[in-house]
Amino acid sequence: MIVGLSNSKDLARKVARKLKVKYSDIDFEFFPDREIHLRFKTKLKGTVVLIQSMQPKTNDALIEALFASATAKEIGAKKVILVAPYLNYMRQDKRFRPGDCVSNEIVAKFIDDYVDHIFVVDPHLHREKNLSHFFKIKATKLTANPLIAQYIKKHIKNPLLIGPDWESYKWARATAEIIGAESVILKKKRYSGRKVKVYFGQKIDVKGKNAVLVDDMISTGNTLLRTIEHLKKLGVKKFTCIAIHGVFAEGALKKLQKAGAQVITANTIENPTAKLDISGIIAEALK
Repeated sequence: MIVGLSNSKDLARKVARKLKVKYSDIDFEFFPDREIHLRFKTKLKGTVVLIQSMQPKTNDALIEALFASATAKEIGAKKVILVAPYLNYMRQDKRFRPGDCVSNEIVAKFIDDYVDHIFVVDPHLHREKNLSHFFKIKATKLTANPLIAQYIKKHIKNPLLIGPDWESYKWARATAEIIGAESVILKKKRYSGRKVKVYFGQKIDVKGKNAVLVDDMISTGNTLLRTIEHLKKLGVKKFTCIAIHGVFAEGALKKLQKAGAQVITANTIENPTAKLDISGIIAEALK
């Protein structure tokens, strides 16, 4: 059975249809003091697959997934699989200063207690490269990168794939290799979480090219905005920002659109730009 939690009901329905299995969602509400209450609407048995993106309302979404996982086991599920199209708290993987919380390890421990197997789409990892480094349960990494490649090949002529920094360049390069396009990396100097400077480390021919800025996640969008500003000075006129996860913190989507960019994301997080459907990737992995 596929169970869609609050942030991923549409995606969960699509996965259930592709697998031709039963679908249900849950009753979910807040008490006046913002405590969470949820209730399954059908009897559970065998394997239960919960699908929940951890955005928006990231903390509520995580608690809902943990409550649902624990409850599913208590009321009859023999095995609980959690599909987290977007999994939060993954980037905080090191104690930079004394007293810092290493949140990815803590979240993994909570999930380990109630889930038998977790699937994550393109986790936003930094130093850790493998989910098994902090999960004890079976943890499977899925990728939506082929969907980005397919979209660019179908919709964008003469693309120049750009990674605004080294992390994003890995996505740009991998995508470019799939479709046989050119990719470049920008150098980035970060002054704070919201202030960055970007520039090319070498001379790049952008004449006649359509700039495609590729990343796994768009959060504040500040690096992408600085990249667009720099490219405009070089004469680039058309910009497409493509990412797996559209978090869009602090009004990032409106800022990017105001800067003249077309924005495309996957439906790991439901939002108006989610044109890349990952339900097929999830369904295939669950077979």
